[in-house]
Amino acid sequence: MIIDGHHDFRQLLKHHVTTHWHDAVVSTYDPTESGHLPAEFSGASNDVVLLGDDQGDRDADITLRQFVKTPGFPAIVYFGSDAGVDALEIGASVVMARQGIRHATLIAHIDDILRAKHRTASTDSLFVGDPETGIHPLVKGYRFLHRLAAGEHSAVYLAEKESDGLRLVLKVLRQVPDYGVAIGAFDRFLHEYEIIADLDHPNIVRIYDFGVSDDHAHIAMEYLPGGDLEQKMRTAVTESEALDTTRQIASALDNLHSVGILHRDLKPGNIMLREDGSIALIDFGLAQRMQREPANTGVVEIFGTPCYMSPEQGRGKYADARSDLYALGIIVFEMLTGKKPFGGSDPMSIIFNHSEAPIPVLPDRLSRHQPLINRLLAKNPEDRMQSARKVLEWL
Repeated sequence: MIIDGHHDFRQLLKHHVTTHWHDAVVSTYDPTESGHLPAEFSGASNDVVLLGDDQGDRDADITLRQFVKTPGFPAIVYFGSDAGVDALEIGASVVMARQGIRHATLIAHIDDILRAKHRTASTDSLFVGDPETGIHPLVKGYRFLHRLAAGEHSAVYLAEKESDGLRLVLKVLRQVPDYGVAIGAFDRFLHEYEIIADLDHPNIVRIYDFGVSDDHAHIAMEYLPGGDLEQKMRTAVTESEALDTTRQIASALDNLHSVGILHRDLKPGNIMLREDGSIALIDFGLAQRMQREPANTGVVEIFGTPCYMSPEQGRGKYADARSDLYALGIIVFEMLTGKKPFGGSDPMSIIFNHSEAPIPVLPDRLSRHQPLINRLLAKNPEDRMQSARKVLEWL
């Protein structure tokens, strides 16, 4: 639950939360319009309360003290601009500055609170095998080498298939029965597999196996040793490399879109490189099948990563293949210039700039590519390239 008197601040916090936890149910409350919550408010239906210091005509520490002294009240993350309010001493679990909120820091704090609340094991416990042999007892047939990454519900390992020594990546989901969101995590995990299991394209990660054992599920997929495009762009990408990479991404999108799949989170971190320099799209956790007609549910959902999010995605409107092409345009500009075309001090300002800021201009030496940038980054989807096939034809 988010409680603060400033609408934009409430929306910013909500965006931070739902960007990370896509199925989170977030309620907001404005004390300046609806009045202060009564003393009997227990917060019992919430996992965590995000409390801002804009409480209208009442000092924020009064509201904080009311909540803290309420038996069973959820953990409170307090956002303040007044250094005189010692929220930690009063009883807030976490105190953050109201300005310049860092997404990763906020998510880490909330995640710590949720883990404590649900008594959930750390993702470190996903790797429970013998540290010398690397054998994981719950995913038979694979020899674990080392962990590559860990997230909220899953971890990713470099492993070898015991039968033939094939080196691959295992994405392992930990199911924790008493953790309420675990069922939703499994559904998303299965959805990701179902989306890409039947795809066969040189620029989409290859899937070898899917299985469930005890309280774990796993996806075995191609190992891509070249790192991701984000890492590569930290060094240098030549103009010819940028164009070749663009062709490969567009070819992968053309294949996805032809079978009715949207990626919805296209970004350099989800574009991996093989040893031969070819690329493969990964991470289809946000992918979905295209609808013939936009769903008119009245519910605004925002998916994706702000720096690569199309204007329609940022507004929570219907997205189609042209939204993936917008993200491609961002990546093309970044590869050519080393800079993101739209920045901002926080996620909401970045999303705003995608909709309102003018399309950036390439340096003179790259001006021949400006028409492509203009067609990919058009604010209105109708003015963009209408398909990945058109991008390939243009190139």
